[in-house]
Amino acid sequence: MFNKSPLVFKDNPIHQRLPILVHNGNPIVESLVIIEYIDETWKNGPPILPADPYKKSQLRFWATFIHQSQLFETMVKVLKSDGEEQEKDINKMLETIKVLEEGVKDIFPDDNNVGYLDFVICSVFSFHVAMEEVLGIKMVDSEKTPLLHSWVTKLNHLALVKETMAPNHNLVEVLKVVRQKALKAASAT
Repeated sequence: MFNKSPLVFKDNPIHQRLPILVHNGNPIVESLVIIEYIDETWKNGPPILPADPYKKSQLRFWATFIHQSQLFETMVKVLKSDGEEQEKDINKMLETIKVLEEGVKDIFPDDNNVGYLDFVICSVFSFHVAMEEVLGIKMVDSEKTPLLHSWVTKLNHLALVKETMAPNHNLVEVLKVVRQKALKAASAT
C-alpha cells in the first residue's frame, strides 16, 4: 500500500495502484475491467457476465455504483472521518446501501454460479463485520438490508472466499491502522 513496486508504476502509470493482471505481457488494470477481461478470455468455466445485453448492462451499472462511484468511496470516507463529518458520511453510506438493496432486488443471483456482481459485492462487503467492529455501527443488517445480508453471507461461506479472506481480527487491526493514520493526517492539516 505504501511501498509500491516499480512494476505498479510501469504497468498502471495512470492510477499507480493495484490490481493489475498481466496476461501475455500486457497489463490489464482496474478490478471491473479485469473481471470482464477474464470472462471474455477464458471460456472454459461458467460465464461471469450473462449473454443478454440488457442483463449485462444492469450488472455493470450496479457494479459501477458499488465499486467506482458512490458506495465504496463513502465507506472509505466513513472509515477516515470523525465527529460530525463522520456522522454525515455514515448517513450517506447507509442511505446508499438502501438504494443498492432496492436496486438489485430484480437481479439478485438466483443460481449457484458466482458472477460479476458477486465479485463486486464480495470485494466491498466481505469485510463488513470488521468495519462494523471498528466503527461501532451496523452496515449490513438482516432486518434493514435482508437481501444484501443474505447475499454477503452466502458469498462469505464459499470455500474460495473462506480460504482467501484474512481472519476478522487481522482485518480489524488493518482498518484501525488505516483509520488512525487518516485521522492523524487530518488533524495535522
